[in-house]
Amino acid sequence: MLYEALQPGTYVVAVSGGVDSMALLDMLVKQKDIQIIVAHYDHGIRTDSDLDRQIVASAAKKYNVPFVYEQGKLGPEASENTAREARYAFLRTVLKQAKAHAIVTAHHQDDALETAILNILRGTGRKGLSSIADNRQLRRPLLKTTKDDLRKYAREQGIVWREDSTNKDTAITRNYVRHVLLPKIGQDGRKKLRDIVTHIAVLNKAIDRDIHIYLHTQPSRQSLDRNSFILLSHDLALEVLAEWLRTHNIKTFDSSLLESIVTKAKVLPPGKKIDVNAQFCILVGKETLVLTRR
Repeated sequence: MLYEALQPGTYVVAVSGGVDSMALLDMLVKQKDIQIIVAHYDHGIRTDSDLDRQIVASAAKKYNVPFVYEQGKLGPEASENTAREARYAFLRTVLKQAKAHAIVTAHHQDDALETAILNILRGTGRKGLSSIADNRQLRRPLLKTTKDDLRKYAREQGIVWREDSTNKDTAITRNYVRHVLLPKIGQDGRKKLRDIVTHIAVLNKAIDRDIHIYLHTQPSRQSLDRNSFILLSHDLALEVLAEWLRTHNIKTFDSSLLESIVTKAKVLPPGKKIDVNAQFCILVGKETLVLTRR
């Protein structure tokens, strides 16, 4: 089997119209103990994107499964990050409305390797090397499957799909990684990189678990014990701070901000404030660090 079977239940399947998601859709409709809702988001980036929607709608009708879509108006200058955020906002809305178990995407092994390389170039830290992962609310059953395997499956099953007209443009960094860098490292290099990404994913889970345990031992959700925080190594303090902010839905920060906050949290005298963003600051006490609204 090319994909990891899903537990019985209802799932929102993100289908773009490309070969990956169309192949996944064909596999999932053959799994008899699940119900699926086909969800398509038209970013409004390409002028021909309405053809993608038509092919997905046609497939949903053929398979006799529900189809929902949303028309975005992001424009041709929209970044990959902007497109991703809009797409997942739509998918989460469908998930909530349908009271489904999880969102399912067609991310595969090649996607995981490409993203790991891109995140190394961006300097995103340890989590960037395993950012494409499978979890309870976001299922990715193709992570052990290659792009070539999916293309072969699609051809054998007579699946119709559309190629994104921008996929060959190597001026786009992801396409450069896909069409130039990955082919250069060869099969042995791909295997080594895949093993590294898999190993780091395991390490990340262990690190995250320990950080969550640390946060649960703090005086409250809004405060950290300053003495124990000061004793943390600088790198570990950065990780703890980042996760603490995320638990308060503060997700927009960079490494320079984290560096500044950690340093100030350890050395500033009691009574000082540390700016986090326009809404939040940290009050420095003798024994605590308290996250509060400005």
